[in-house]
Amino acid sequence: MSQKITISALIEANLEQTWNCYTLPTHITQWNFAAHSWHCPHAENDLKVGGKYIARMEAKDGSFGFDFEGIYNKVELNKELSYHLGATLGEGREVTTLFEHQGENTLVTTTFDPENENPVDMQKMGWQMILDNFKSYVESI
Repeated sequence: MSQKITISALIEANLEQTWNCYTLPTHITQWNFAAHSWHCPHAENDLKVGGKYIARMEAKDGSFGFDFEGIYNKVELNKELSYHLGATLGEGREVTTLFEHQGENTLVTTTFDPENENPVDMQKMGWQMILDNFKSYVESI
């Protein structure tokens, strides 16, 4: 991959709460979508090296959907998640998310390899919208 894309958000919550909301399936289904016309009806997360992450992303009207899948390369509790994507989303693309304690807040930064079908700006905007949804969710509970 030629260039990596980085997105971030400062979450007004402590590190443990932020990590739990990011990794527990009951929370993932509440925030893992970019627009209100989409949802995440199902998520699984085997949080260990070699474990699989799966989140179903669907249009609420049923017109389109896909499984977002990754296999973990690194899991460091409350600090870092790194995985490579499965075949449906461009096999081998790497994604790393870092969680950094910032006083009473947590900085979440994700860096990922872009796919080749959509413009980089569009990909960055879509992933940032999901992370912004995550921020809103965590700060509302």
